[in-house]
Amino acid sequence: MQNNFTLPAVLTIAGSDSSGGAGIQADLKTMLACGVYGMSAITALTAQNTKGVAAVARTSPEILAAQLDSIFTDIFPAALKTGMVFDSELIQVIAEKLKSYGAKNIVVDPVMVATSGARLLNESAIDALKEKLLPLASLITPNLMEAEVLAGMEIMSHEDMETAAQKLHENYGCNVLCKGGHRLQDADDLLYTAEGAHWLTAEHIENPNTHGTGCTLSAAIASFLAQGEPLPQAAALAKDYITGALKAGLNLGRGAGPLHHGWQIVQ
Repeated sequence: MQNNFTLPAVLTIAGSDSSGGAGIQADLKTMLACGVYGMSAITALTAQNTKGVAAVARTSPEILAAQLDSIFTDIFPAALKTGMVFDSELIQVIAEKLKSYGAKNIVVDPVMVATSGARLLNESAIDALKEKLLPLASLITPNLMEAEVLAGMEIMSHEDMETAAQKLHENYGCNVLCKGGHRLQDADDLLYTAEGAHWLTAEHIENPNTHGTGCTLSAAIASFLAQGEPLPQAAALAKDYITGALKAGLNLGRGAGPLHHGWQIVQ
């Protein structure tokens, strides 16, 4: 009997989280929950849990390149996301491979600092991120702190979010999803495209367990893009998914716990 069943394939290029709440583990869980086939290229191994990051070991550029070659020459991803890219050498490898293979639907989550405060992107790599990776992106998904670094301005209001998102859109030629988060005491995200600003609103959920929310959101957006959804709809569907994952109220660990990535599957 011939097998005819296929799924859209989505790639995550990110670090590994030993506790499973963020990084490639969160991404792969999200991709499965959102109906796609997930693949990973690992940039770094981390020893971490809900209380923080204890250690980080970088993948060599040669191994990262080999992972990407293996993926793109066999199961070509319909979309991909990047998370923790660690340093300028790895960013160079990623950018070269994405250009060489003509990757599409590239979602860049510009991960700089973990929820616990641990630095996940070397200071010297920020320029490489700006110069090599952001211009390749279909969408970037910075939180407020990351948007401030990338746009070079302070963000204290919704108006500031619009200004920063417009600046990033003009500087790097990519769409921008600026995530509101706790600082503004709401759950409003701003999607900025060539058509201008579009707000994605949702109820604010009082849940201290938010480990991996950024990873999860970007993975969900990539998953819906891979299924052919236009960007505004993909972003809205991803926001609905992460809202449900937060509302599920999973409580694991002694610190900032993970989301319930399988809330739609396991009730």
